[in-house]
Amino acid sequence: QAQLVESGGGLVQAGGSLRLSCAASGLTFRAYAMGWFRQAPGKDDEFVAAITGSGGTAYYADSVVKGRFTTSRDNAKNTVYLQMNSLKPEDTAVYYCAGRLQSGQSYPSTSYYDRAQYVYWGQGTQVTVSS
Repeated sequence: QAQLVESGGGLVQAGGSLRLSCAASGLTFRAYAMGWFRQAPGKDDEFVAAITGSGGTAYYADSVVKGRFTTSRDNAKNTVYLQMNSLKPEDTAVYYCAGRLQSGQSYPSTSYYDRAQYVYWGQGTQVTVSS
C-alpha cells in the first residue's frame, strides 16, 4: 500500500521560509513523478510544482511561485521537498504532495498541472503565513 506523508508545515511570518517534506513508502519512488498542490480555504486546489522521477526536470506554476519555491527530491531517501521562500499571506493553504507513475516516460509539461494524473496523495500539511 503506497503512502505519502507530508511534514514541515506550520505558522510563519510573511517573508519567512518553510521547507515541506513528503516521505513515500510502498512504491518504487524513482518511478514516480511527484507534484505539490495546495488548497486555500474556500478555494479550489491548485498546482504548485512537480518534479520528474529522476529529478532532472521541475515544473512550476509561475503565477503562484514566481521564483520563490523550489522542489527537489532525494530518491535514496524516498522523499520530495518543497522549499518555500519569501512567503506571503496568500500562500496560506493546506499543501499536498502527490505521485504519478512515470517509469521513465516523457509527458507534456502541462500534464503535470493536472491533478487527475496523480494516483497517490498525502494527507496534507497546513501552512499559515501571518502578515
